[in-house]
Amino acid sequence: MTSPFSLEGRVILLTGATGYLGKPMAEAILAAGATLIISGRNKQKLEALKANQLANYGERCQIAVGDLASPSGVDGLSDAISARFPMLHGLVNNATDGRVGELRTITAEDFLFSAQHNLVAPFLLVRNLLPLFERAVEASGDASIVNIGTMYGSVSPYPEVYGDSGFNNPVQYGATKAGLMQMTRYLAAHLGCQGIRVNGIAPGPFPDTSVEPAIPQFYETLAKRVPLNRVGSPREVADPVVFLLSSAASYINGANIPVDGGWTAW
Repeated sequence: MTSPFSLEGRVILLTGATGYLGKPMAEAILAAGATLIISGRNKQKLEALKANQLANYGERCQIAVGDLASPSGVDGLSDAISARFPMLHGLVNNATDGRVGELRTITAEDFLFSAQHNLVAPFLLVRNLLPLFERAVEASGDASIVNIGTMYGSVSPYPEVYGDSGFNNPVQYGATKAGLMQMTRYLAAHLGCQGIRVNGIAPGPFPDTSVEPAIPQFYETLAKRVPLNRVGSPREVADPVVFLLSSAASYINGANIPVDGGWTAW
């Protein structure tokens, strides 16, 4: 009997696949049995990810290059996916803008850039690919969309964590991710009747600990604010993503699940 956590026979699209959290997501989804389309704007990084970390999965790992920085780029990716795949059983909206900045230096362009990546692009992908999700529901009875938000969609960063470094988690990131979390609820309410589940994950402190921070004691300070007393490991986001994509989560719809070690429970 197939495990309800299995993704065997499913076709999943993952945006932001070459990022710090995207790579373990890709590996976990493939390990669960899916055919995975890894997407990003840099073809060389995608090819390197497939050839190295994901080499064992062969042609179950597919590449789709797409730049989500503009509506036309989203449309181009959607068209390429629709031309190659008759249906999609899952989408993980993981790509984000990655900018940092202190309150006084943030511009209107920064806000628009974040809104495009964190709100407009996820919406357009869902809208454009809806016929593929509908075909998946007809074939297997289920489709699942997972939006990757942030704990800063619910609470503010602590300014003192960043000091005067200028590497602050910026206001537009949390604001637009909060919008994505609300859009998750909206889409869940409007697409659930078609058998398309929409949920979100709100990661907490998952800094790339392989990179030396510009802020003294940054990782230690973050860890002290977490009830579990540590920052997260990327796989601890990847596994909940697999769960929400799978039939094990078949009655979960419209949830935004915090994966933050209890940060937002304080």
